[in-house]
Amino acid sequence: MHAIHITVTANRAEQYQNLLPQISAVVAPENDLIANMANITAILKEALQFFWIGFYRVTPHKADELVLSPFQGPLACTRIPFSKGVCGAAASQQKTLIVPDVEKFPGHIACSSLSRSEIVVPLIVGGKTVLVLDIDSTAYNDFSVTDQQYLEQIVALLCKHYN
Repeated sequence: MHAIHITVTANRAEQYQNLLPQISAVVAPENDLIANMANITAILKEALQFFWIGFYRVTPHKADELVLSPFQGPLACTRIPFSKGVCGAAASQQKTLIVPDVEKFPGHIACSSLSRSEIVVPLIVGGKTVLVLDIDSTAYNDFSVTDQQYLEQIVALLCKHYN
């Protein structure tokens, strides 16, 4: 059993610097992808208090669709095609997307009317998107390059499940 030490600071970079080694320590010994995604979402939700944090993954049944996986927050969309929303765009473009105002994103999927900004970080393995980490905030323009850099490192911890 791990206890996570959460540093209360106004500086988000410091929060991530504190969390990254702790998340790594939780994920490293565990071989189950779902368990690791569940713990990552729980840790990020507890530490950063974003509105919604969760994973969507590609299943073997449909290579161009994301399926809801472990998350923290209110009810979520279950399936997202690569052709729709921020998650689909990040998956199909294979790059992290930061959206300061989700209402201005063409094709945004409104799972909750409370969501104002979003960041989606894909995990690419062997040239294919295998999952995305999706985080929504109730504040406009809540995500930055700092979030991108650290969240990409956190998502990369899941690569071992695909090697």
